[in-house]
Amino acid sequence: VRPGGPPIAYYLIASVITILTLLGLVMVLSASSIRLFQQGESPWRYFSKQTMWAGLGALALLITMRVPYERWRRWVVPILGLAMAGMLLPFVPGIGVSVNGARAWAQIGPFGFQPSEFLKIAVLLYCADLLTTRAHSMNVVKVTMWPCLVVLGGAAGMMLIQGDLGSAIVLGALVLAVLFIGGAPLTPMVGAAVGASALSLVFVMSTEYRRNRFTAFLDVMGNKDDKAYQVVQGLIGIADGGLTGVGIGASHSKWGYLPLAHSDFIFAIVAEELGLIGVIAVIGSFLLLAFLGVQVALAANDRFGMLLAGGVTAWLCTQAIINIGGVTATMPLTGLTLPFVSFGGSSLLASMTAAGLLLNVARTSR
Repeated sequence: VRPGGPPIAYYLIASVITILTLLGLVMVLSASSIRLFQQGESPWRYFSKQTMWAGLGALALLITMRVPYERWRRWVVPILGLAMAGMLLPFVPGIGVSVNGARAWAQIGPFGFQPSEFLKIAVLLYCADLLTTRAHSMNVVKVTMWPCLVVLGGAAGMMLIQGDLGSAIVLGALVLAVLFIGGAPLTPMVGAAVGASALSLVFVMSTEYRRNRFTAFLDVMGNKDDKAYQVVQGLIGIADGGLTGVGIGASHSKWGYLPLAHSDFIFAIVAEELGLIGVIAVIGSFLLLAFLGVQVALAANDRFGMLLAGGVTAWLCTQAIINIGGVTATMPLTGLTLPFVSFGGSSLLASMTAAGLLLNVARTSR
């Protein structure tokens, strides 16, 4: 730690993460308890699971925050290889689980997780290390940008095979952000972004299910009874919240009207129960996280720390934008969770692990 203790950004980032995680636990309990009770299950089931994952996430955060981030550089290749191998688990009979058309989950005993969440961390570490090692060759695209894009293509390709377009988009944003921060030439980056967007569009249009889900937001009210049912119910919940909300636990949407209220659409429950005040608090928290993340990257002691901080910030904030955009019908639905808030153990664990890396850079920054 630098002389005089960590900078104020360190404490502010830690506060934002803590507040969002605690809010998520409360909202998961509120959003899921009624549905579970109707199904004859314990109303505490999802809350208990999320609390367990939050505990594991806190432990992972402490580890990645306390272990000097430079030490991870010697393990980037094994970590990436292990994460890529983990992406095969959803296709193993008896282990792989298909949810909402995506075969992106693995179930080992009582634990279910999404391997793609941890692949994001592995790809970030690999690209940050490579661009640090080859810092003086950033103008040579074939030795800096291309290796990163090859890893991105392989990882994103596996996500698309699993049917997880949302994670592939976030991973693409993460890698492009690291390349931009690292000083990669802008023209090839734009070309890569355009190419990736075109491939994503082809993937979306390849099946009727994905095509309908992607285009439903263009005419929400015209598809309110089928394709855009979830979005419309989410908008109704947001509208019911008004300025101060109906109160925690008093949401009407969670009484069977809004599917996935505790996961993908938890932002709608936040808006309904906490109102505009809650919406501003959540969005403001991510905006503050984005600002602080950029400041930490700029003040990092070394290039690797700068790239780590910038990549984590791009990951968490991009995912938040896509989730909130989908719930509010300003973007297509992708099935992504709201970081730290939505129900989802592997998402919470991976997000807190990444947040630990950001805090690690922050506590030693200038």
